[in-house]
Amino acid sequence: MLKAPKVSFEWGQPGDKFVANGIHLLGFEFDGTACFRKGTRLGPEAIRDVVYGIEGYSPYLDLDLENVEDIYDLGNLPVGESGDADADWKKATDAFFELASGRDFKKENIKVVTLGGEHSISYAPIKTYLDNFEDLVLVHLDAHADLRDGYEGHYFSHASIIRRSLDHFKPTHQLIQYGIRSGTKEEYDEMKKRQSLMTSREQFFKQIEAIPNDRPIYLTLDLDFFDPAYMPGTGTPEAGGEDFHCFIKLMKMFKTKNIVGADITELAPELDPSNNSSVFACKVLREVMLVLGQKV
Repeated sequence: MLKAPKVSFEWGQPGDKFVANGIHLLGFEFDGTACFRKGTRLGPEAIRDVVYGIEGYSPYLDLDLENVEDIYDLGNLPVGESGDADADWKKATDAFFELASGRDFKKENIKVVTLGGEHSISYAPIKTYLDNFEDLVLVHLDAHADLRDGYEGHYFSHASIIRRSLDHFKPTHQLIQYGIRSGTKEEYDEMKKRQSLMTSREQFFKQIEAIPNDRPIYLTLDLDFFDPAYMPGTGTPEAGGEDFHCFIKLMKMFKTKNIVGADITELAPELDPSNNSSVFACKVLREVMLVLGQKV
Protein backbone atom coordinates (compact mmCIF):
# COMPACT_ATOMS: atom_id res chain seq x y z
CA MET A 1 0.00 0.00 0.00
CA LEU A 2 1.13 3.56 -0.76
CA LYS A 3 4.36 2.61 -2.53
CA ALA A 4 3.35 3.53 -6.10
CA PRO A 5 5.59 6.01 -7.96
CA LYS A 6 2.98 8.77 -7.95
CA VAL A 7 2.68 8.68 -4.17
CA SER A 8 5.06 11.39 -3.00
CA PHE A 9 5.91 10.27 0.51
CA GLU A 10 7.38 7.47 2.52
CA TRP A 11 5.82 6.53 5.83
CA GLY A 12 7.69 7.94 8.77
CA GLN A 13 9.43 10.71 6.81
CA PRO A 14 8.13 13.87 8.52
CA GLY A 15 7.45 17.10 6.67
CA ASP A 16 6.95 20.58 8.02
CA LYS A 17 4.03 22.08 6.13
CA PHE A 18 0.72 21.45 4.42
CA VAL A 19 0.89 21.39 0.63
CA ALA A 20 -1.82 22.87 -1.60
CA ASN A 21 -3.87 20.13 -3.30
CA GLY A 22 -2.25 17.56 -1.02
CA ILE A 23 -3.58 14.80 1.21
CA HIS A 24 -1.67 14.74 4.50
CA LEU A 25 -1.29 12.09 7.19
CA LEU A 26 -0.50 13.35 10.66
CA GLY A 27 -0.14 11.35 13.86
CA PHE A 28 -1.21 12.59 17.30
CA GLU A 29 0.13 10.09 19.86
CA PHE A 30 -1.90 10.94 22.94
CA ASP A 31 -4.13 9.14 25.45
CA GLY A 32 -3.72 11.32 28.53
CA THR A 33 -7.44 11.75 29.28
CA ALA A 34 -8.42 8.13 28.51
CA CYS A 35 -10.59 7.02 31.40
CA PHE A 36 -10.88 3.24 30.94
CA ARG A 37 -8.02 1.55 29.07
CA LYS A 38 -5.04 3.45 27.72
CA GLY A 39 -2.82 2.59 24.78
CA THR A 40 -4.21 4.68 21.92
CA ARG A 41 -1.04 6.79 21.87
CA LEU A 42 0.48 3.81 20.02
CA GLY A 43 -2.14 3.92 17.27
CA PRO A 44 -0.40 6.00 14.57
CA GLU A 45 2.77 3.92 14.55
CA ALA A 46 0.80 0.65 14.70
CA ILE A 47 -0.94 1.65 11.47
CA ARG A 48 2.37 2.59 9.89
CA ASP A 49 3.84 -0.77 10.91
CA VAL A 50 1.22 -2.76 8.97
CA VAL A 51 0.64 -0.43 6.02
CA TYR A 52 2.90 -2.35 3.64
CA GLY A 53 0.84 -5.51 4.14
CA ILE A 54 -2.27 -3.86 2.69
CA GLU A 55 -2.94 -3.57 -1.02
CA GLY A 56 -3.45 -0.06 -2.37
CA TYR A 57 -6.39 -1.20 -4.47
CA SER A 58 -9.87 -1.26 -2.94
CA PRO A 59 -12.16 -3.84 -4.55
CA TYR A 60 -15.07 -2.16 -2.78
CA LEU A 61 -14.55 1.25 -4.38
CA ASP A 62 -12.69 0.10 -7.51
CA LEU A 63 -10.08 2.73 -6.75
CA ASP A 64 -6.32 2.45 -6.32
CA LEU A 65 -3.92 4.62 -4.34
CA GLU A 66 -1.54 4.37 -7.30
CA ASN A 67 -3.83 6.89 -8.97
CA VAL A 68 -3.96 9.30 -6.01
CA GLU A 69 -1.25 11.93 -6.29
CA ASP A 70 0.27 14.21 -3.69
CA ILE A 71 -0.02 12.19 -0.47
CA TYR A 72 2.33 13.35 2.27
CA ASP A 73 3.16 11.91 5.68
CA LEU A 74 3.99 14.74 8.06
CA GLY A 75 5.01 12.36 10.84
CA ASN A 76 3.69 12.90 14.37
CA LEU A 77 2.87 16.06 16.23
CA PRO A 78 5.15 16.87 19.19
CA VAL A 79 3.21 15.71 22.23
CA GLY A 80 4.50 17.06 25.51
CA GLU A 81 6.17 14.77 28.03
CA SER A 82 5.50 16.72 31.22
CA GLY A 83 3.05 14.19 32.64
CA ASP A 84 0.40 16.92 32.77
CA ALA A 85 -2.21 15.54 30.35
CA ASP A 86 -3.74 18.91 29.52
CA ALA A 87 -0.38 20.58 28.92
CA ASP A 88 0.91 17.67 26.83
CA TRP A 89 -2.26 17.68 24.70
CA LYS A 90 -2.03 21.44 24.27
CA LYS A 91 1.53 21.27 22.96
CA ALA A 92 0.54 19.01 20.08
CA THR A 93 -2.75 20.83 19.48
CA ASP A 94 -0.92 24.15 19.23
CA ALA A 95 1.52 22.55 16.79
CA PHE A 96 -1.41 21.58 14.54
CA PHE A 97 -2.77 25.12 14.70
CA GLU A 98 0.68 26.46 13.83
CA LEU A 99 0.79 24.22 10.73
CA ALA A 100 -2.66 25.50 9.73
CA SER A 101 -1.96 29.17 10.51
CA GLY A 102 -2.40 31.47 7.54
CA ARG A 103 -3.58 28.70 5.24
CA ASP A 104 -6.90 28.70 3.39
CA PHE A 105 -7.90 25.03 3.42
CA LYS A 106 -10.81 25.61 1.04
CA LYS A 107 -8.98 27.69 -1.55
CA GLU A 108 -5.78 25.61 -1.36
CA ASN A 109 -7.65 22.28 -1.23
CA ILE A 110 -5.69 21.08 1.80
CA LYS A 111 -6.85 17.70 3.10
CA VAL A 112 -5.64 16.16 6.36
CA VAL A 113 -6.20 12.76 7.95
CA THR A 114 -5.20 12.91 11.61
CA LEU A 115 -4.44 9.56 13.25
CA GLY A 116 -5.02 9.10 16.96
CA GLY A 117 -4.59 8.74 19.72
CA GLU A 118 -7.73 9.15 21.79
CA HIS A 119 -10.65 11.15 20.41
CA SER A 120 -9.60 14.41 22.07
CA ILE A 121 -6.93 14.73 19.36
CA SER A 122 -9.68 15.63 16.88
CA TYR A 123 -10.26 19.08 18.35
CA ALA A 124 -7.58 20.92 16.36
CA PRO A 125 -8.45 19.47 12.94
CA ILE A 126 -12.21 19.80 13.47
CA LYS A 127 -11.92 23.42 14.61
CA THR A 128 -9.63 24.18 11.67
CA TYR A 129 -12.10 22.76 9.17
CA LEU A 130 -15.06 24.50 10.83
CA ASP A 131 -13.15 27.79 10.57
CA ASN A 132 -12.35 27.19 6.89
CA PHE A 133 -15.72 25.87 5.69
CA GLU A 134 -18.81 27.81 6.75
CA ASP A 135 -21.19 25.08 5.53
CA LEU A 136 -19.23 22.07 6.81
CA VAL A 137 -21.07 18.86 7.70
CA LEU A 138 -19.40 17.06 10.61
CA VAL A 139 -20.11 13.31 10.38
CA HIS A 140 -19.41 11.66 13.72
CA LEU A 141 -19.14 7.84 13.86
CA ASP A 142 -18.68 6.56 17.39
CA ALA A 143 -20.02 4.33 20.14
CA HIS A 144 -20.19 7.34 22.47
CA ALA A 145 -21.92 10.69 22.24
CA ASP A 146 -18.83 12.64 23.45
CA LEU A 147 -21.03 15.56 24.49
CA ARG A 148 -19.96 15.89 28.12
CA ASP A 149 -18.89 19.39 29.11
CA GLY A 150 -15.56 18.10 30.36
CA TYR A 151 -14.88 14.82 32.15
CA GLU A 152 -12.75 13.81 35.13
CA GLY A 153 -11.29 17.30 35.32
CA HIS A 154 -10.37 17.58 31.63
CA TYR A 155 -12.22 20.26 29.67
CA PHE A 156 -10.83 18.82 26.41
CA SER A 157 -11.49 15.20 27.35
CA HIS A 158 -11.96 12.41 24.82
CA ALA A 159 -15.51 12.29 26.21
CA SER A 160 -16.05 15.96 25.28
CA ILE A 161 -14.76 16.23 21.72
CA ILE A 162 -18.14 16.84 20.08
CA ARG A 163 -19.20 19.31 22.78
CA ARG A 164 -15.96 21.24 22.24
CA SER A 165 -16.53 21.12 18.48
CA LEU A 166 -20.03 22.53 18.91
CA ASP A 167 -18.46 25.51 20.69
CA HIS A 168 -17.27 26.58 17.21
CA PHE A 169 -20.39 25.76 15.23
CA LYS A 170 -22.13 28.39 13.15
CA PRO A 171 -25.81 28.14 12.18
CA THR A 172 -24.68 26.95 8.73
CA HIS A 173 -22.74 23.97 10.13
CA GLN A 174 -24.39 20.58 10.57
CA LEU A 175 -23.71 17.59 12.84
CA ILE A 176 -24.69 14.02 11.91
CA GLN A 177 -24.01 11.28 14.48
CA TYR A 178 -24.35 7.54 13.99
CA GLY A 179 -23.39 4.41 15.89
CA ILE A 180 -23.90 6.07 19.28
CA ARG A 181 -24.95 3.50 21.86
CA SER A 182 -23.52 4.88 25.09
CA GLY A 183 -24.01 8.21 26.85
CA THR A 184 -25.73 10.05 29.66
CA LYS A 185 -29.38 11.04 29.54
CA GLU A 186 -28.25 14.65 29.20
CA GLU A 187 -26.18 13.74 26.14
CA TYR A 188 -29.11 11.92 24.54
CA ASP A 189 -31.38 14.85 25.31
CA GLU A 190 -28.90 17.15 23.57
CA MET A 191 -28.79 14.92 20.48
CA LYS A 192 -32.58 14.80 20.36
CA LYS A 193 -32.72 18.57 20.67
CA ARG A 194 -30.28 19.01 17.81
CA GLN A 195 -31.78 16.11 15.82
CA SER A 196 -28.20 15.01 15.18
CA LEU A 197 -28.51 11.34 16.17
CA MET A 198 -29.36 8.83 13.46
CA THR A 199 -30.85 5.74 15.10
CA SER A 200 -30.86 3.32 12.16
CA ARG A 201 -28.73 2.55 9.11
CA GLU A 202 -31.63 3.52 6.86
CA GLN A 203 -32.01 6.92 8.51
CA PHE A 204 -28.25 7.53 8.50
CA PHE A 205 -27.70 6.67 4.85
CA LYS A 206 -30.74 8.68 3.82
CA GLN A 207 -29.28 11.70 5.64
CA ILE A 208 -25.88 11.25 3.96
CA GLU A 209 -27.49 10.85 0.55
CA ALA A 210 -29.35 14.14 1.03
CA ILE A 211 -26.12 16.14 1.44
CA PRO A 212 -25.45 18.11 -1.77
CA ASN A 213 -22.49 16.61 -3.60
CA ASP A 214 -20.49 19.84 -3.43
CA ARG A 215 -21.07 20.51 0.27
CA PRO A 216 -17.90 19.89 2.36
CA ILE A 217 -17.92 16.92 4.75
CA TYR A 218 -15.48 16.17 7.56
CA LEU A 219 -15.45 12.64 9.03
CA THR A 220 -14.47 12.06 12.66
CA LEU A 221 -14.28 8.31 13.25
CA ASP A 222 -13.77 6.69 16.63
CA LEU A 223 -12.94 3.05 15.89
CA ASP A 224 -15.18 1.87 18.73
CA PHE A 225 -17.95 2.68 16.24
CA PHE A 226 -17.29 -0.89 15.10
CA ASP A 227 -18.45 -3.80 17.19
CA PRO A 228 -15.64 -5.17 19.41
CA ALA A 229 -16.13 -8.55 17.73
CA TYR A 230 -14.47 -6.95 14.69
CA MET A 231 -12.39 -4.27 16.40
CA PRO A 232 -11.33 -5.36 19.91
CA GLY A 233 -8.21 -3.17 20.03
CA THR A 234 -9.81 -0.02 21.39
CA GLY A 235 -9.93 1.58 24.80
CA THR A 236 -13.68 1.75 25.43
CA PRO A 237 -15.41 -1.05 23.49
CA GLU A 238 -19.20 -1.17 23.41
CA ALA A 239 -21.27 -4.16 22.29
CA GLY A 240 -23.77 -3.62 19.49
CA GLY A 241 -21.54 -1.78 17.02
CA GLU A 242 -21.44 -1.75 13.25
CA ASP A 243 -19.46 -3.94 10.85
CA PHE A 244 -16.96 -3.18 8.08
CA HIS A 245 -19.55 -3.46 5.32
CA CYS A 246 -21.67 -0.71 6.86
CA PHE A 247 -18.59 1.49 6.69
CA ILE A 248 -17.93 0.45 3.08
CA LYS A 249 -21.47 1.43 2.11
CA LEU A 250 -20.76 4.87 3.52
CA MET A 251 -17.47 5.09 1.60
CA LYS A 252 -19.29 4.20 -1.62
CA MET A 253 -21.65 7.09 -0.96
CA PHE A 254 -18.68 9.34 -0.16
CA LYS A 255 -17.23 8.65 -3.63
CA THR A 256 -19.60 11.27 -5.03
CA LYS A 257 -19.42 13.64 -2.06
CA ASN A 258 -16.99 16.44 -1.18
CA ILE A 259 -14.88 14.91 1.60
CA VAL A 260 -12.40 17.54 2.78
CA GLY A 261 -10.78 15.98 5.85
CA ALA A 262 -10.98 13.22 8.45
CA ASP A 263 -9.58 11.77 11.64
CA ILE A 264 -9.37 8.14 12.73
CA THR A 265 -8.97 7.63 16.46
CA GLU A 266 -8.91 5.18 19.38
CA LEU A 267 -6.84 2.31 18.00
CA ALA A 268 -5.14 0.73 21.04
CA PRO A 269 -3.01 -1.93 19.34
CA GLU A 270 -1.66 -3.66 22.44
CA LEU A 271 -5.20 -4.53 23.54
CA ASP A 272 -5.44 -6.89 20.56
CA PRO A 273 -2.47 -9.32 20.63
CA SER A 274 -3.55 -10.76 17.25
CA ASN A 275 -2.71 -7.40 15.60
CA ASN A 276 -5.95 -7.71 13.61
CA SER A 277 -7.24 -4.39 14.92
CA SER A 278 -4.25 -2.52 13.49
CA VAL A 279 -4.80 -4.14 10.09
CA PHE A 280 -8.51 -3.35 10.32
CA ALA A 281 -7.73 0.30 11.10
CA CYS A 282 -5.27 0.44 8.20
CA LYS A 283 -7.92 -0.78 5.76
CA VAL A 284 -10.28 1.86 7.11
CA LEU A 285 -7.57 4.46 6.45
CA ARG A 286 -7.12 3.21 2.88
CA GLU A 287 -10.80 3.67 2.08
CA VAL A 288 -10.83 7.15 3.63
CA MET A 289 -7.76 8.20 1.66
CA LEU A 290 -9.31 6.95 -1.57
CA VAL A 291 -12.48 9.00 -1.15
CA LEU A 292 -10.38 12.03 -0.18
CA GLY A 293 -8.51 11.57 -3.44
CA GLN A 294 -11.67 11.70 -5.53
CA LYS A 295 -12.36 14.89 -7.48
CA VAL A 296 -16.02 15.87 -7.17
